[in-house]
Amino acid sequence: MNPSSASASASAPSVISVPLSALPDFDPRTIPVVGVDAHLPAVPGQAQTPQALRVRFAHPPVWTPEVVLEKKFMQREPAHASVLVPIVLREQPMVLLTERTAHLSTHSGQVAFPGGRADAQDASAADTALREAEEEVGLERRFVEVLGALPTYVTGSSFIITPVVALVQPDCVLRPNPYEVADVFEVPLAFLLNPAHHQRHLFEWQGVRREWFSMPYQDGDKNRYIWGATAGMLRNFYRFMQA
Repeated sequence: MNPSSASASASAPSVISVPLSALPDFDPRTIPVVGVDAHLPAVPGQAQTPQALRVRFAHPPVWTPEVVLEKKFMQREPAHASVLVPIVLREQPMVLLTERTAHLSTHSGQVAFPGGRADAQDASAADTALREAEEEVGLERRFVEVLGALPTYVTGSSFIITPVVALVQPDCVLRPNPYEVADVFEVPLAFLLNPAHHQRHLFEWQGVRREWFSMPYQDGDKNRYIWGATAGMLRNFYRFMQA
């Protein structure tokens, strides 16, 4: 990713070089943090209520997404996909995320939104996101209120992803697909919309400088390492809410 407007807190960040053959297996936690955007304001709590979110998407501001295109690391035909950004309406709004199973061929073990590739029968990007969320975690559509979509995000593997933001009733019953999902957990929306928790990383691979955000969240005894495309889409959500 190339976070164009993220401000550096270090004038000369260190760059880690990673060879091509090592990229699929590298541990992002080992890449140094080159900046944290604690100087940026957090989205206020009153803007995170269900009604405030409904109004925001019904009357979106003029804004520019910060991260929209990763530098390619894989040659493949572009494919459309959607993810659901599910905001669970608890006393404190929470964002539902998954941990992918370790045996999957792509992004194994990573934190992700429920979602996947568009099918020909899907009527819209939202339809893709809702179908995939039901297939992955058993989230039934009757519990979901779609608010709208953020701009597409293009991954280095040529997936053109539409993030679909939705409110989710807290009494929903989830049934994660054990083949795809190792764990399901929630992170406070307020944590994710506070750039004091947005860390930036930089490394160089085959002469190409690559940057991304991470948002590590301590969930009891587990450290949920949110990074890459998931963190990039959340950063855009922050920019949308703060505009």
